[in-house]
Amino acid sequence: MLDIRELHVKYVTDDQGKKSGVLLSLEAFEALMEELEDLVVLAERREEETVSHEQVVNELKRDGLL
Repeated sequence: MLDIRELHVKYVTDDQGKKSGVLLSLEAFEALMEELEDLVVLAERREEETVSHEQVVNELKRDGLL
């Protein structure tokens, strides 16, 4: 999980000092995008049926992958 305090956000301000934008390092931006993609997948798969660990192991063994 991404720690937002580690992003080292820099704010862009207008002439009155009001925050109008954010600057992030490319590394921080990519980390945020990865987190967002993970959340999208999680939301899309929320209603899917779960599979037990035992069933996954058995299927992997059956398919010669374990």
